[in-house]
Amino acid sequence: MEQDLVLGIDIGGQSSKLGVVNARGTIIERDTFSSKGLNDLDSYINALTSSINALIEKVGGKERIKGIGVGAPNGNFYKGTIEYAPNLTWGRDKDGNPTTIDFANIVSEKVGVPVILTNDANAAAVGEMTYGAARGMKNFIEITLGTGVGSGIVIGGYVLYGHDGFAGELGHTTAVRGNGRRCGCGRTGCLETYASAIGVARTAREMLESQPDRASSLRDIPLEEITSKDVAIAAANGDELSKDVFKFTGTILGRSLADFVAFSAPEAIVLFGGLCKAGDLILKPTVEALEANVLTLWKNKVKVIFSTLDDSDAAILGAGALAW
Repeated sequence: MEQDLVLGIDIGGQSSKLGVVNARGTIIERDTFSSKGLNDLDSYINALTSSINALIEKVGGKERIKGIGVGAPNGNFYKGTIEYAPNLTWGRDKDGNPTTIDFANIVSEKVGVPVILTNDANAAAVGEMTYGAARGMKNFIEITLGTGVGSGIVIGGYVLYGHDGFAGELGHTTAVRGNGRRCGCGRTGCLETYASAIGVARTAREMLESQPDRASSLRDIPLEEITSKDVAIAAANGDELSKDVFKFTGTILGRSLADFVAFSAPEAIVLFGGLCKAGDLILKPTVEALEANVLTLWKNKVKVIFSTLDDSDAAILGAGALAW
């Protein structure tokens, strides 16, 4: 039987999303499972391979699958490994420290299909360039705003990997120096600690604690249970403190984007991920801060746009494209 399908996998800190993709770029079957409670590698691999096998069976067996592409945090395109990913609870050694996982080989051996792996944001960039908002662009940066902050850098139509496969860790550039927040990577002040969904929730909690007399609908939610979605809903309903959370977040993100523009002169910066559902609440302060801080050479020249692909389609499609 003709091998006319590939399988794309988007691994996130909270969940994993899978899709079977045909040659036209249509996702014909999907599945999602939560990583909650999967605190060791064996448990995660078992859940993943179970999902993969179920999808493969739905489309007629693995003889139809040309290959599997995976987008993962800290994924190394050259080696097929996931290396020291701080947000993957199952990717830790016996002492609880992030470690290196020979992921592509493990999954390939389990499933019996070739597997190729890259960084999740690089996968999203490939999907965006092929099917989404960056279609036809040869120079752009994809910024993923989810549990963490990832980035895929495309220059001259090619994803930038660097000599070791890890180019594009813009979420771990230092956005706040001196007294910045502690990051899961072990450093302080990383952009990820401010411009991610987790960062937004943390900012909201800090503002509520530091401004105890300020009214906010967020006070109806237990402090430690506040999520970025809660903040977005409150802001959309006119909550001023929540609006300030997004202004603070967008300002830090925009300043960092001004730095990113200086090294690659992109045509556009594409924002992708759950935080983008906040719409103009995050976009407006981000663009304002970018324009206020970017070198005059690039003022009003770089578009900041949202991905046009639904949910994690960009990552699934981009990961799948690796396997053709």
